[in-house]
Amino acid sequence: MNLPILVVIITQLLFTTSDLLARGNMTKHGFALSTFLSGWFLAYFLIRIIAMFGQLYVFTAINLGRTMGLFGAASLILSNLLGLLVLKEILTPGQYVGIVLAITSFLILSFT
Repeated sequence: MNLPILVVIITQLLFTTSDLLARGNMTKHGFALSTFLSGWFLAYFLIRIIAMFGQLYVFTAINLGRTMGLFGAASLILSNLLGLLVLKEILTPGQYVGIVLAITSFLILSFT
């Protein structure tokens, strides 16, 4: 596998992990100063910093349009997969068709 594409996948996994971490903790603790001074927020912040470095690497290795297409496709795939597996979110068949069409369009953008 091409290194920049592998970094896109890892980076997007890190961003999605931090999003799940924030979603779970922000709903429990709310938007308060104590929330931002807690350990989970430090972990969230560090994960996002590492992911940002991966994103910056990809920006230097692949053209911008292709990069955004790859990040978009990876984001859609991972967020919907984790929504289904972790958060137990079930979408309608029409919504899944829309997601597949969106992923397909991002991949066409990336590889043409």
